Amino acid sequence: MKKVGFVSLGCPKATVDSEHILTRLRAEGYLISASYQESDLVVVNTCGFIDSAVHESLDAIGEALDENGRVIVTGCLGAREDIVREAHPRVLAITGPHATDEVMEAVHRHLPKPHDPYTDLVPPQGIRLTPRHYAYLKISEGCNHRCTFCIIPSMRGDLESRPVGDVMTEAENLVRSGVKELLVISQDTSAYGVDVKYRTGFWGGRPLRTRMTELAKALGSLGAWVRLHYVYPYPHVDEVIPLMAEGVILPYLDIPFQHANQRILKLMKRPGNSENVLNRIKRWRETCPELTLRSTFIVGFPGETEAEFGELLDFLKEARLDRVGAFAYSPVDGAKANELPDHIPPEVQEERLARLMLLQEEISEERLKAKVGRTMTVLVDEVTDEGAVARSHADAPEIDGLVFIDQGTHLKVGDRVEVVITDSDTHDLWGDLVSGS
Repeated sequence: MKKVGFVSLGCPKATVDSEHILTRLRAEGYLISASYQESDLVVVNTCGFIDSAVHESLDAIGEALDENGRVIVTGCLGAREDIVREAHPRVLAITGPHATDEVMEAVHRHLPKPHDPYTDLVPPQGIRLTPRHYAYLKISEGCNHRCTFCIIPSMRGDLESRPVGDVMTEAENLVRSGVKELLVISQDTSAYGVDVKYRTGFWGGRPLRTRMTELAKALGSLGAWVRLHYVYPYPHVDEVIPLMAEGVILPYLDIPFQHANQRILKLMKRPGNSENVLNRIKRWRETCPELTLRSTFIVGFPGETEAEFGELLDFLKEARLDRVGAFAYSPVDGAKANELPDHIPPEVQEERLARLMLLQEEISEERLKAKVGRTMTVLVDEVTDEGAVARSHADAPEIDGLVFIDQGTHLKVGDRVEVVITDSDTHDLWGDLVSGS
């Protein structure tokens, strides 16, 4: 039996690519090895979005070469083959992201394996890297935007929406396999279907438009939590807020606003009007008071003045977002923003980043404190001798907060239970089980 080792780096979209490759490997009878030494070759799925990710990916490739010697590279950094070849000329093959067929061709070339009908079997949901009770559901590939700080379109191409019937069939298989939460991902979730003019597809013999609102409603009918990630703030995003208020999908929106100043947003090639955004947030919360908003921001973008950074802080004070991630601008190789004048010194970037995160910690602590005394439904992620670790509708796995349950030792991973929130801190909550849960 031929064994393949696998290293998966990067964002959830890369994780889905890894799952597709692993599914094909197992479907063809390859075994997946957990160690370099027992592997006949190693596949490394890389990230190449910012400099730190490039370094991490190159280090992972180097480690695999040192420990095993036979390495195939795929993923976003693979789209920049010259960088990989310069650092590691011994790799067997290099492909870009979203390249399952190309990876399998390289595996076949360097590790051929005869067909075995007794082992070339996989479950309908495929091979996944996430825990059994939640899964990422990628609905499209690529992006039509040309943000000046980003090189993803050059790596993953323009928007290419998956057929809505295929998405729904995959979602059904995942739910049947025990998945309790579907995390909808893409490069631009709200653009789903734009490339095919929102054409009507079919699911279970019924017509269904290739569009975010209709997809969200259909996914909500499967009985699992449905969480929307990477939602660009198009006007039709307003349509999914009532679905959240009605409990069809989770009241959670992950919208990368990136900044609040119009001049900086224009330099980023992002839509820019913070007043309109604030008004929309107000309307969203009026329609769905339970709505959780997550966003990401870039500080220290080339040319950002202290006053423009102050405008971003003022926006956060007004918007009171629940979850915020931020990073200092990084001059990614090939990004148009590198050509802009007046790059901000690293020490100024880090100082601004620290100020933003300090402000957001205060906002987060205040918003979580307001949840003390409330009853919430949570999804159990882990059970230990001390209790259970869970998440509420406000918490995406690995990036948001947790809910700790002291009396939860009898619970099982994947359980949905009711808790009364008893305490909070900057990021997390503590709760007691409601009787009968």
